[in-house]
Amino acid sequence: MSAAGPGAAPAATPAAEARPVPDAALLARARALAAGPRRLLGLAGAPGAGKSTLAAAVVDALGERAVLVPMDGFHLAQAALERLGRADRKGAPDTFDAAGFVALLRRLRTEAGTVWAPAFDRALEEPVAGAIAVPPGVPLVVVEGNYLLHDDGDWGAVADLLDETWFVEVDDAVRVERLVARHVAFGKAPDAARAWVLGPDERNARLVAAGRARADVVVHP
Repeated sequence: MSAAGPGAAPAATPAAEARPVPDAALLARARALAAGPRRLLGLAGAPGAGKSTLAAAVVDALGERAVLVPMDGFHLAQAALERLGRADRKGAPDTFDAAGFVALLRRLRTEAGTVWAPAFDRALEEPVAGAIAVPPGVPLVVVEGNYLLHDDGDWGAVADLLDETWFVEVDDAVRVERLVARHVAFGKAPDAARAWVLGPDERNARLVAAGRARADVVVHP
């Protein structure tokens, strides 16, 4: 895994998605953030870039000093997406409760007690309320999601609530194959999975890429 400034070129990445071991420089940054009062570290990137995997690896390395809070817990419920006519583009910015996500980040920065955050169940394809406890003594909250650097609407408030943001990216061909495999693993037929990846997922990936220059660090896992 390598880290570079936002203008660096992507590094070559193997096709298999395994949990990475964060390199010494990344771990040093995370440990520095976890050394004082509550801080929020954001990991952004396109679908399939590996941000969830890297975020989990950072939290594993820091143990009780860090908790992982995924943006995906703020997906609108499937019934709501169908009612709004947005189910065919699930994962787009307006298929999340962005204002609710911003409110949670503010609570994580200011509240003295335990804050409960939602998770996302990929098997059910639904958010699960109150699934993640963030106790007051945890100094680092690692937040991961597509739109942490998106600047439209309520999303525009997110970046200023994060103390540091890493943008995770891999070769597009690798990312696409990862996503196809993920969708197949959770029940889509291969042709349907590839159509979804090259359609809604790819449109979302282009939106995410627009925020790359706003990141503090670009990571190539």
